[in-house]
Amino acid sequence: MTLYKLEAIEKSAAAFFAGDQPDARRVFHGRGQLFPGLEHICIDWFRPLILITAHAEIDDLEELKEVLLRADALKQIRTIVLQNRFERGAPAQTIYGEAAGPLVANEGSLRFDVHPGTQQNCGLFLDMRCLRDWLLENSRDANVLNLFAYTCSLSVAALAGGARSVANVDMSKTSIKWGEQNHTLNQQDLRSVKSIPHNLFKSWGRIKQFGRYDIVIIDPPMRQRGSFDSAKNYAAVMKKLHNFCAPGAKVIATINSPFLSGEYLQELFEKHNPEGVYLGEMAVAPEFKDKYPERGLNICLFEMPDFGNQAVR
Repeated sequence: MTLYKLEAIEKSAAAFFAGDQPDARRVFHGRGQLFPGLEHICIDWFRPLILITAHAEIDDLEELKEVLLRADALKQIRTIVLQNRFERGAPAQTIYGEAAGPLVANEGSLRFDVHPGTQQNCGLFLDMRCLRDWLLENSRDANVLNLFAYTCSLSVAALAGGARSVANVDMSKTSIKWGEQNHTLNQQDLRSVKSIPHNLFKSWGRIKQFGRYDIVIIDPPMRQRGSFDSAKNYAAVMKKLHNFCAPGAKVIATINSPFLSGEYLQELFEKHNPEGVYLGEMAVAPEFKDKYPERGLNICLFEMPDFGNQAVR
């Protein structure tokens, strides 16, 4: 690894670790393509653990480790884990300190159970922090539907923001159980949480049973084998919104694809909900700055029509 590349990482790490860092954050975002030659490296902080995610082999791994430790002015790093996402199964190894099990990650007042390096995703998407902040501020008394809920970090934020109830839908029972643990970790009453661990397209009846919803979150993976493909199936979700949204409901739709942008979501929403309103693009966590933001995470905010006296189909 060249001196320039190491300097770029050290500069980011030194700025981050100049102060106490209790909250989970991205430290270095090579995937944003702003650091030539480092596009394959991302570095995340889950106190007291650093997770290096490699999308290609890292040269001079020992040097990279030393750079991170040198940047850690307050000696906050106890463990460094390397995860090779380019290898089958995304194997991980501890390259500094003692092997760590599950951790509790802080994000402001919220707490999340995370498992860095034990599977492809650790349980918390750090780029969605600003959306969690929005939910904290805008969920009071709302009935919230969280589609593709994963480990339910967004519904945790909604309940913390005063939502009266949330419904989490994800085909993975393991993820839904993980999400229930996150609700419990934040001392939230599980009687306010409805869990639907089934394929979305076989669950519309149960979803309507718990509606109508004041906030609907659509946060799918780009492609989920045997279940969802954003290019093929997103339209079907947009088409169903009027069946379970309250008048004037807010709809938050996300996409993270090099091929489909926020404009794609706007077109789908306008086509299937022509009386609704596009309110704008929502912020992505600033540490995820991207040279081509349209190819990264896009979060769009919409408002459903008031419906007036019209019968809701």
